[in-house]
This record gives sequence, C-alpha cells and structure tokens, in this order.
Amino acid sequence: MTEGTATVVKNAGSHYMLSPLPEWAPFPAILRGKTRLSQCETTNPVAVGDVVQFVAPDEISQLHPAIITRTLPRKNYLIRKSANLSRQSHVIAANLDQAVIVVSLYFPEIKLQFLDRILVTCEVYGIPAVIVLNKTDLYRAEAEDQIEHFVQIYSSAGYRVIQCSKVTGEGIDELREACKDRLSLFSGESGVGKSSLIKAIDPALDPKIARISVSHLQGRHTTSMYEMYRIQGGGFLVDSPGLRGFGLVDLDREEIPKYFPEMLRLSDKCRFTPCTHTHEPGCAVKEGLETGLISPERYNSYLGMLEEDRKFR
Repeated sequence: MTEGTATVVKNAGSHYMLSPLPEWAPFPAILRGKTRLSQCETTNPVAVGDVVQFVAPDEISQLHPAIITRTLPRKNYLIRKSANLSRQSHVIAANLDQAVIVVSLYFPEIKLQFLDRILVTCEVYGIPAVIVLNKTDLYRAEAEDQIEHFVQIYSSAGYRVIQCSKVTGEGIDELREACKDRLSLFSGESGVGKSSLIKAIDPALDPKIARISVSHLQGRHTTSMYEMYRIQGGGFLVDSPGLRGFGLVDLDREEIPKYFPEMLRLSDKCRFTPCTHTHEPGCAVKEGLETGLISPERYNSYLGMLEEDRKFR
C-alpha cells in the first residue's frame, strides 16, 4: 500500500476520481466509511476541488481503487441549501480561484434573485466571481437595451461581465483568457449553456450539452455529476449540474448587506449602525437607491433574502 495526496477531479455519487494536480493523471477512489460519517453535515462529504489524503494498492484499478482517508482544510468553497426548509447543505466545489456564473437573458429567462444569491455566497466564502451573459446571438438584435441595462447593474456593483456566444464566437477569447491558469467553477441554471461554453473554450473537451425544452423554455439537466477538466493553455474548469434553486447557508440577516459590494461601499455613511437599509432614517443605501448608485433589481434581491431569512429561520 502507498499513501499520497491528490485533488478530487470527479464526483459521481460514492465514486471519485483523483489527480495529483497540476499533473493530470486521474485514478479511481472511494471514500472510507468512517470519513463519510465524520463529515455528514453536508450531503457530500467530499467535493470536486478538495485536496485529500489517500491510501492505495500498488496497482490502482476500478476493482482496486484508492481509499480517501482525510479531506485537507479548504481555502474556500461554494455551498448552497437545495431547499429553504432543508437543513442539509451541499458543497458544489472547493479551493476555487473563481466562479464563472453563466446566465442568459432569455432561453431560459434570467432570474436575477437566483444570480444574486450565488454572488452573495461567493462574497461570503471569498470566491471571486465573473458573470457570463451567454447566448447573445439569440436576442441581441431585439434586446440591446436589456443587455446594456444588465451589464450596467452588475458592472456598477463591481463584477466583471463577459458577453458570450458560442455561435458567433463573441467573448470566447476573453473568457478563455479569464480562465487561463485558474481553477474555475462554471455554475448557473439549467440550460444556460455552461457545457457548450466549456467546449468552446477548449474544443478537445466533451462535456454533455443540454437542449432547451421549447414548451417551458427551461433547460434539461444533462450534467449529473461534478467534473473537472484540464484546458489547453493552462487551467482547470469544473462543470456542475444545472441548478434550479440556491438557498443561502449560515448567513444571519444582519450580515447580508455586507455581501452586496455596492451597499458595503455606502453603509459607513448610514446614520445608524447597524442599519438594515429598509426603514431607518439617514440610510445611505436608500439614498443611493434614489440617486441610482444602487439598482432597484439588486435592492429587491436583498429584500427577498431578508424576507426568506425571516420566513425560514
């Protein structure tokens, strides 16, 4: 038997693939029962991106896989609650350099509160976020004003927004450069085109690609597991299943405004501390809402998170 350290590059239920990054040499592994029980506060005790210790036979195979014995401390991770009433949480990926959040104004139609929940969680766990506005070829001619408005909202908040289309090639080089030499999680709602973008970044890769349900204009789940890919030119991408919900985890309502960067920039000018930015006089955030420094869409997302916390806590 040999011992070693490697990174989880694929999670398919109870089976994993590990690789000694930055070397790309995946091999199969399973999780020791004792380790599974000791980390049961989440639905998945080990996530893609985790660095783990393992023991393995001299000849590793599917019949004789390595055994994960310990997960090393994470520098960060992206976590969500799958349902508001559920106490269980799910770690999407760990030890990330950035999260690439893919959205589309239409096909499927964007849900800004869903996007803002992911952004808040990235802020909580110290993960830089890049927003990709995908499928621009499908609606640019009819929705140029809506595109400009969306970009303005999130650029003003402090986020980088890349407009992309795999059909026209718009933004693909910029996105490829943004992912170079980084470990990037691609996340978003079902059907927004995450897997198609990954293939556009590196045509040698072959993630599953979704088709849109015409009757509901929603994506069908095609990625059923979390998997990391090595991309040509340097860097690694994590493809994740399309999400239909994103509940916040372990975040008190008083803390929520700290994770809206545009609110945080103004909050020290509020008359009262702490300030909920809802009813207090002399609130700089509410003044920013009136003057255009805070977008109504982002502020409404914030109010929704406060209400959600009050309802389900």
